[in-house]
Amino acid sequence: MTNYDIRQLQQKILGNLLAIHQVCEEHGLRYYLWAGTMLGAIRHKGFIPWDDDIDIAMPRKDYELLMAHAKDWLPEQYEVVSYETDPENYPLPFAKLQDAHTTLIEREHLRYVGGVYLDIFPLDGITSNKLMQRLHFMKYQWYKKAQYFVHRDPYRHGHGVSSWIPLLCRKIYNMQQIQRKMKEMQKMYDFENSDLIVDHDDGAKGIMQKAILGKPTLVEFEGHQLYGVADAHTYLSNKYGDYMVIPSENRQRQHNFHYLDFDKSYKTFLHS
Repeated sequence: MTNYDIRQLQQKILGNLLAIHQVCEEHGLRYYLWAGTMLGAIRHKGFIPWDDDIDIAMPRKDYELLMAHAKDWLPEQYEVVSYETDPENYPLPFAKLQDAHTTLIEREHLRYVGGVYLDIFPLDGITSNKLMQRLHFMKYQWYKKAQYFVHRDPYRHGHGVSSWIPLLCRKIYNMQQIQRKMKEMQKMYDFENSDLIVDHDDGAKGIMQKAILGKPTLVEFEGHQLYGVADAHTYLSNKYGDYMVIPSENRQRQHNFHYLDFDKSYKTFLHS
């Protein structure tokens, strides 16, 4: 179980979601509640009770517009962090929108410090050729693993054999090189002209018919009307099976973040 007030965290993250919803409404950007957030909207009309994050997904065109203009469009309290905004240090192939008035450290062995966040996944097209799909994701997963090793403390498990692969990855790549290669792969197939789309963070399991997404459709979430997947039943069934069944307690996943401060900016934390 967590050692922090999960409901307080949920309310903080909800502020992030409402901020990005407002920006998308004002600038005509498409987004979808995604993964467990979409499940929560359908099954609980809000957060899954034990969930401590929010996920949204955006078609590539809209995602890149947000990356380019977030600094001007978002209220001062919120900021987008991504490869596009921090190419040398950002350690993930998707973006986060964070509350800059808070501090969050996800894991002790990961160096990146930011604020309470929600995840923003870009949606891209993908080929219908099964062999090409398999080769595409074999290569992509290699880069994803290399990205983790470049970012991770190489001596997390000591100075022995376990440090060799992270150290080797650091000799072959830097973070900017890996991010560039992963983005090139993500954008290989255009979202707008593809029948199949993918959230690369899910790997090949993230492939689906674009028709399932449809036009962003309003759904209730924590008393607000926000945008979700049009064919929610098919999306959730494909991802979770019998999604209306509450999982047993030992399958209720949480992040158990290493450090949280709802009242101190991560910028203050870094300089303290």
